[in-house]
Amino acid sequence: MKGKFIVFEGIDGSGKTTQINQLSKWLISTNLIPENNQLVITREPGGTELGKSIRSLLLDTSKTKSPDSITELLLYAADRSQHVNEIIRPTLNKGDWIISDRFCGSTLAYQGYGRKLDIKLIKDLENIATQGIYPDITFLLDIPVEESIKRRINRKEDRIEKEGREFLSNVSLGFQALSEDSKWKKISAINSKENIISEIQSEIKKLIKNK
Repeated sequence: MKGKFIVFEGIDGSGKTTQINQLSKWLISTNLIPENNQLVITREPGGTELGKSIRSLLLDTSKTKSPDSITELLLYAADRSQHVNEIIRPTLNKGDWIISDRFCGSTLAYQGYGRKLDIKLIKDLENIATQGIYPDITFLLDIPVEESIKRRINRKEDRIEKEGREFLSNVSLGFQALSEDSKWKKISAINSKENIISEIQSEIKKLIKNK
């Protein structure tokens, strides 16, 4: 039986890491994953060894020269292709579950709505990189831009986070549009951690019930 592919999306500071950790603990403790199967936690960019090098090229602020917008897009596509072929597809084919911090939605939001690159071009690259692999469910942890900035006030920013408020606002609008078009599960990330994980758990139960 094919495993389940769960993705978390959202602007930086939305609490994806916290909720992924909470969900993974809950899935393991409740034995919802079939016996003899495992849960794999991964991320984009950087879910593979090659991806870690790509992540450094994309996000490291110490680089003397940043990639231009098209190069940036192609690097994300390369990371995703390696991720799908090395981690995601083999995991699902074994019947294991996988939770990823970001997937295709982030590229559309950041490079499409943030960088203003051609959406069709991004989707064409997405089709090449994913080779028909798509999430069973995508959660958008939704927070206002000002809240994102507030939560990250004492955190060292990566290259993308340094783009500023206007860029982040465009990315946020992109996530809103994508969540409506793709029927993601949008959850307010300004609620308590307990309420957020409760909503997520409810959606996962529905996913399992409707398999």
